[in-house]
This record gives sequence, C-alpha cells and structure tokens, in this order.
Amino acid sequence: MSTLKILAVPGSLRQGSYNRALARAAQQVAPAGMTIGIHGLDDVPLYNGDVEAQGDPPGVVAFKQAIAAADGVLFVTPEYNHGVPGVMKNAVDWASRPAGGAPLAGKPVGIIGASPGQTGTARGQSQLRQAFEFTNSFCMPQPEILVFRAHEKFDAAGALIDAKTGEYLGRYLEAFRAWVEQFKS
Repeated sequence: MSTLKILAVPGSLRQGSYNRALARAAQQVAPAGMTIGIHGLDDVPLYNGDVEAQGDPPGVVAFKQAIAAADGVLFVTPEYNHGVPGVMKNAVDWASRPAGGAPLAGKPVGIIGASPGQTGTARGQSQLRQAFEFTNSFCMPQPEILVFRAHEKFDAAGALIDAKTGEYLGRYLEAFRAWVEQFKS
C-alpha cells in the first residue's frame, strides 16, 4: 500500500486559529499510510476574473499545484456568522478554475472544523459541502467532525489537549483514508 498524500487547508488567516491547530492535530494522529501537509491561504488573493485572465497569481498557482499533487484534500473550516468564512470560499472559488480543468474536479475532499461555539462548524461545513457539488469534488458524507468549545480543547500554544477529540479525529482520518482510496487511480 502506498502512502496517501493529504493536503489540509485551514480556512483562517490567523496564525493562532483553532482550525490551524486542528490541522496540526490531524498531522499528529494521521493513520499509518497517510501523510498530511498543510497549505495556508495567506497568499491567495480575492478572486477576480480580470486578474485570472492575466494569469493566476503565484499564491494561487502554488495552491492549485498543492491540490493537484494531493490524493485528497481536507478542508479545515471555521464558521463565521453562521457560515463558511470568505477566506475558505475564496480559496474554493480559485481552485474551481478553470472550468473543465480545475484541480478540485474529481478530487476526494473532507471537511472538519473547530469553533468556540456550541454547534462547532455545522453551518459552515454545510455551506462548504454545497460548493463541492459544483466543483465536482467527492466530499465524504460521514463521519463528521464538529469540534465545539474549541477554546477548551486546545491549549494556549495550539496543541490538542482533549483526548476524546483526538480519538474522534483519528477515527475520522481512518474513514477519510478509506474514502480517498476509493478514488485513487
């Protein structure tokens, strides 16, 4: 069995975000046969068709190349105002281009997220899932990881300190490995 290359994409620009911390925790609990690299969105500008017509900016090129090189993509999304943050949606918009040749087309994806709120990132994940219908990405339907009360599950340095969340994350990644394997050619 070859090693699966998974790309984790945290949907927050904040260095101390819970979702960046969750992506790092995923790296630590990844099952055997899976490596997880993290690609931040700091260098991905707001989507603009005029800019795209002149050629993708370097940050977009790097992002698209990272998606193309991965066997699967794990989107680690916060939830802002009951929805998917603009940073995350913007990244999906860039990765959905060009039509007919986008790096997200036919790519297996998963969604996880962390939030201080009581419902975790349920609404944000739901909205992001809808976007993947259009990109023709294969979004894993179950299980879900909705890390709620994230401020109690990570320490000040961003390390996951909640054992139960670590167990759930490990089980999620096992399921994601099986999901991605179905689409690997």
